[in-house]
Amino acid sequence: MVPPIYLDAIIFSSLLTLLSIGLTLTYLTTKVPNFAHGTFAAIGAYISLTIVRLFRGTLYSNLYLPFLVCGIIALSQYRVILKPLMKKNVSIVGLMITTLAIDIFLLAVLNIYADYLTTVFKITSRSFNLKAFDLTVFGQKGILIFAPALTWTSVTMLHLLLTKTKFGVSMRAAIENPDLASTMGINVDLVYNVSWFISGGLAGLSGALLPFWFLSNPDLGTKMIASIFASSIVGGLYSIYGAIIGGYLIGLIEILGTHFLAMKVGTWIIPYRPIMPVIAVAVTLLIAPKGILGVNWRYVFRKVLGKTD
Repeated sequence: MVPPIYLDAIIFSSLLTLLSIGLTLTYLTTKVPNFAHGTFAAIGAYISLTIVRLFRGTLYSNLYLPFLVCGIIALSQYRVILKPLMKKNVSIVGLMITTLAIDIFLLAVLNIYADYLTTVFKITSRSFNLKAFDLTVFGQKGILIFAPALTWTSVTMLHLLLTKTKFGVSMRAAIENPDLASTMGINVDLVYNVSWFISGGLAGLSGALLPFWFLSNPDLGTKMIASIFASSIVGGLYSIYGAIIGGYLIGLIEILGTHFLAMKVGTWIIPYRPIMPVIAVAVTLLIAPKGILGVNWRYVFRKVLGKTD
């Protein structure tokens, strides 16, 4: 029997990776650090709650709903608010503060919706989880299989999109040099729109699965935003593949690192778990400012081998 802490680590790391990929994708295209990204996951969690408790449905057969809803919200954020501000040459700091304001607005809407579910339908909508409504597959909760499977399916599809399709080539060109890509006839704005839609969709998918293992609240995304940014920064903000590495690394450090520290120094350290990703970011920026994939590992290995010889 696998200890529950390792199941926590596998599920959390997988879902954090989805969030990290989405954040990195929008940063690569529009260079906007989206602080509302975590709340998209919280919206996904409440879509799950609505499907399972209100409509008595099965989430796994309705996963397209959180993807579509959160994708549309993210796309609207870009087209309605961020794009007009970018045309007015608002600074990155200004755009970042705007995403914080959007996050506060979405959080307020989620709190209102949570109260509505409790008042009208008598559904527990705070500190809730949906473990009791999960499927059982081969003697294990479905989330243990679906979380890693969904993450790696999404990673594979995104890889194929970027490397095997004309649109993927256009997306990579727009990321590398949007001005040059535009002069070559590439619709850069379409690339940005698709990037934001996919980003929001991935966040929605991640958030939709979180309540099947972890307690969820309207502020779920706000509490996770440090971990999401840490995953992207540690992996390298300019690499989708770095976001994958960073997501799993930060997820494992946060869950297992806190667990083993608690065993060594006492359980009093558990409430300080959110500091783990912050420490990981600080160490990464000191040693490898461009993230793990920004390091010339071939050179590092040669130096290490040279010293050992």
